[in-house]
Amino acid sequence: MVTRPRRLLLQLLMRSRGLEGGIGGEEEPDWARGKAEAPAPEVPAPSPGRLLLLPPPPPPPGPGPTLRPQPRGGVGDWKDALTEAVKVLRCGQVVAVPTDTIYGITCLAQNSEAIRRIYEIKGRNEDKPLAICVGHVEDIYKYCKVTVSDQVLRDLLPGPVTLVFRRSEELNKDLNPFTDLVGVRIPKHPFIQKLAEVCGEPLALTSANLSSQTSTLTTEEFRDLWPLLGLVVDGGPIGDMTKPECRLGSTVINLGTPGKYSIIRPGCAFDATMEVLQHKHGLSFQS
Repeated sequence: MVTRPRRLLLQLLMRSRGLEGGIGGEEEPDWARGKAEAPAPEVPAPSPGRLLLLPPPPPPPGPGPTLRPQPRGGVGDWKDALTEAVKVLRCGQVVAVPTDTIYGITCLAQNSEAIRRIYEIKGRNEDKPLAICVGHVEDIYKYCKVTVSDQVLRDLLPGPVTLVFRRSEELNKDLNPFTDLVGVRIPKHPFIQKLAEVCGEPLALTSANLSSQTSTLTTEEFRDLWPLLGLVVDGGPIGDMTKPECRLGSTVINLGTPGKYSIIRPGCAFDATMEVLQHKHGLSFQS
């Protein structure tokens, strides 16, 4: 049994092949116009946490990158990290997790107090929206009023894309109460996908950084936030930090109008997304 200090740092020894940096959990685009950001809060000095080295998770089903261990030893099982993360989330706390491109912080989207905690941690204006993350395409229909074919969803997700729809009544009214829109993500990363699946409800997801600061590709880059988090799941460096596009955001597309799309943020997957929407499925651009 792993002892539980005040801050537990779970080290997933994972390294993605073929994944580019810069999507998803970064500063969410303001699809609902917000006010100026509040000043960043003073953050206490971080306290070191226990480092639990874990072997790699099993490869994801079907096509996609295979996650390999970094060249370091370790003990335990990757499921330990998943179990601990679920436990911490269900206690209403905020967890830092790797996604397919950058690090994010997440909580249960149906927990209003946990949502408020995310805004406090980031020093984020509460008129700025949070995205949700789900484990499977089928889950999108429960929380969003989908206006495109199922194949459009499956051609884009999992992947570096945020799709904006009108929200359903199932979604917590305290999540983005100022708008009837919500952005939904399924990052192409097996840990966070499995986390959302096991939790059985959507995760609220944003970047692991103070508001308006640079998105992060390693846990060390947001070390100042560790004392404010219930758990930090370390998946190692994400993406290629030498590339200028490594910290770009996900491509954010508004699909609220049937048969049309509008671009909220070009992001890192713009060309591939346009290929799917325009050329494969014939959606029309709406300015």
